[in-house]
Amino acid sequence: MSIFQSLVKKEALHIVRDTRTMVITLLMPIVLLLLFGFAISTEVNDVMVVAVVDQHTDETRDIIQRLNVNDYITFKGLIAPEDADRLLRSGLAEAVVYLKNEDGKVKSQIVVDASNTNTAQTATAYIRGIISGNAAKSPVITNTLYNPQLKSAYNFVPGILGMIFILICAIITSVSIVREKETGTMNLLLVSPVKPQTIILGKLIPYFLLSCIILTVMLLMAYTVLGLPVSASVVTVVEVSLLYIVLSLSIGLLVSTIVDTQLTALIVSAVMFMLPVIMLSGMIFPIDNMPVILQWISNIIPARWYIEAMRKLMVQQLDFSYVMKEIVILASMTVVLLVLAVGKFKSSTR
Repeated sequence: MSIFQSLVKKEALHIVRDTRTMVITLLMPIVLLLLFGFAISTEVNDVMVVAVVDQHTDETRDIIQRLNVNDYITFKGLIAPEDADRLLRSGLAEAVVYLKNEDGKVKSQIVVDASNTNTAQTATAYIRGIISGNAAKSPVITNTLYNPQLKSAYNFVPGILGMIFILICAIITSVSIVREKETGTMNLLLVSPVKPQTIILGKLIPYFLLSCIILTVMLLMAYTVLGLPVSASVVTVVEVSLLYIVLSLSIGLLVSTIVDTQLTALIVSAVMFMLPVIMLSGMIFPIDNMPVILQWISNIIPARWYIEAMRKLMVQQLDFSYVMKEIVILASMTVVLLVLAVGKFKSSTR
C-alpha cells in the first residue's frame, strides 16, 4: 500500500470511528431536507376569509362561490358589516371582502390583517385573483411556470444543498485538519518524506467521498420524497455539485491553514461561511430585495451561484447552457481558493 493510500485509509477510518460526527453528518442533511420540505413552509394555506355583501347579484354570488371552493382559502361565510372588526381583532378572520353593488357594477374592497406581512400579501393576491378572474370584461388568466403547485420545497432544496456542503466540507474538514495540528500528528507528517500536496489530498479525499454519498442521498430524496421533476439536467446537477464540493473543501483547507485551534476553526467557519450562506445567498431572502451593498457582497458568496444554478437545473429544468455563468464563477473561485490554500499550507510547513 502506497503512502497516499495509507493517508486516505487513516483519515477514512478516523471519520468512521467518530460515531457522533458520522451520525450528525449523515442525518443532518436528511433532517434539514425533510424539515424544509414539509414542516417549514412559506406556502400560505387556509386563509380565513369572510365577506360583507350589501346586495346580492349573479356576480357577487359567483365571487362567493369562487372564494368557497378555492384550495388556499377557508371561507367562513357572510357577515354583517359591524362584525368585521371584531372577527379581525379576535383572529377568527384574516381577511374581509366587501362587495358593494353600485349602478349595476360590483365594487370590491379587501381588508386584511397585516400583523403577518407574508400572510397578508399572499391572501390579498389570492383574493384579488379571484375577484379579477370573475370580471367578464377583463378576465385574468395566470400560468404558473416551473412550480405550478407553488411548493416551497422546490425553493428550499437548492438552498439546503448549498448549506449542507459548506457545513460538511468546509467546517468539518477545517476542524479535522486543525485537530491534527493540536495533537501534533500534523507535525509528524510534515517532517516525513511525504509531500505536502500528498498530505492535502489524503486528508480531503475521504471528505469528498462522504460528500458524494450525501449528494446521492439528498438527490434521491429530492426527486422521490419531495417530488422535484426529473429531467436530463440531472447529470449537470451532479457535475455542478461536485465542483461546489471541491470548492467547499478548498474553503475548509484554507481556514485550517489560518487558525490553530478547533474552536477558532469552528467559529471562523460558522461566522464567515454559514451565516452568509443563510443570509446572503438567496437561500431564504431574495437578493434583489437587499440593499445594493449587500447585493455586491453576495457576489463573493459561492453558495449564491451554486443555488442559482441548482434552481435553474432542478426547478426550471434548463440545460447546461443556461448555467454557464454560474459554472465559470464557481470554477474560478475554486481555482483561486485552491491556489491560496495549497500555497498557505506549503508556506506553513517550512
